[in-house]
Amino acid sequence: MACPLIANLDVVRLTRLDSCGRPVCGADNAVPFDCVASLAMNVNQDEGTDVEYKAANGKVCGYKKGCPTFRGYDIELNFFSVSPEILEIATGNPVVFGYDGQPIGWDDCSISCDTGFALEGWAEVVGEEVCITNGLAAGEWIYFLMPWVVNGLLGDVEIGSEAVTLTLQGATRTNGGWGVGPYNILEQDAALTPGPLLTPLGANCHRRIIQTHIAPPTASCEYTDVTEGLCLAS
Repeated sequence: MACPLIANLDVVRLTRLDSCGRPVCGADNAVPFDCVASLAMNVNQDEGTDVEYKAANGKVCGYKKGCPTFRGYDIELNFFSVSPEILEIATGNPVVFGYDGQPIGWDDCSISCDTGFALEGWAEVVGEEVCITNGLAAGEWIYFLMPWVVNGLLGDVEIGSEAVTLTLQGATRTNGGWGVGPYNILEQDAALTPGPLLTPLGANCHRRIIQTHIAPPTASCEYTDVTEGLCLAS
């Protein structure tokens, strides 16, 4: 594997999950969008307890450093697009519809702790050699996957004279049902045939980061259907 230079975060996609962390197949269960300011994946860990054996005269007879426990990632997604669809999938709060049945807003009611969403991101790899080394490629991207994010919450919002940034907060968890995923995001052969992940994440894994030559989905800020990958067998 080369040492790619990562450029901007191009596209993010949220996918609705059920109470077991499995993708919900069918219509209106995902939203791909851009206009993302930043994505922070902050480590959440317990530092562990150090053990020190100290004699009455003050001499340290032995010492054992505590072993940290990795709990997962606390995420902060900062974005500019005010999309009811994004917030509905991420927080579980209801969409408000207009006379024509189209989303026009949302209600802030509660924090949904019994479902969640998957978060994917694509960041473009910088380098002119990408298309030279593989003439079939339209580009190369670093692909981020956090297959189960819970406790989605829209953070503080301040509206004033400057651009408004929305902050979506959440936390990753393990033992979900994402499997190889419901999307064709990775090449399956030298012909760059699109397909799902080649292997699922381990039961105790919170995140996967890989390189792919398959382009990200088109950003729309609107609901899209979940129909590929494992959804074909459901």
